[in-house]
Amino acid sequence: MKIEEALKTSKFKSDQHRAMLNIMFTASWLRGKVVSKLKCYGISQEQYNVLRILRGSHPQPLCVKDITDRMIDKNSNTTRIMDKLITKKYINKWRSQEDRREVNISISEIGLELLKEIDKEESIDRPNYLNLSDAEAGLLSALLDKLREEPTITSE
Repeated sequence: MKIEEALKTSKFKSDQHRAMLNIMFTASWLRGKVVSKLKCYGISQEQYNVLRILRGSHPQPLCVKDITDRMIDKNSNTTRIMDKLITKKYINKWRSQEDRREVNISISEIGLELLKEIDKEESIDRPNYLNLSDAEAGLLSALLDKLREEPTITSE
């Protein structure tokens, strides 16, 4: 579906404006797809993100700041998300022996088992709804990376 159909308009200020709205709309669409897949596991997309971050560092624990720095959504309330994961016994939390101010977080065996179950869900990590070839997905990813680059200002 074209963005014009989705937003029911063909009036954009520029191609740049159309692209920005298209990215925002598509991000919301993708989020909806992932959220619906995770719903049956009883976790949110943000909780899934934290679990994947901790699995990536496993068996090494991470501190809250390191987890927050790696989050997809930088505005997430990481502490609240982790409290929910602790309640579900998906992660472990303890104070560092060297620095009592530092809190260590690691994924539990139950959390690892949950991720193994979710990994079986083809459409989360290998979405068949993207409708892109590997080459197209690579190009899109490169363009999105470029989009986030800071513009270079040249003086003449």
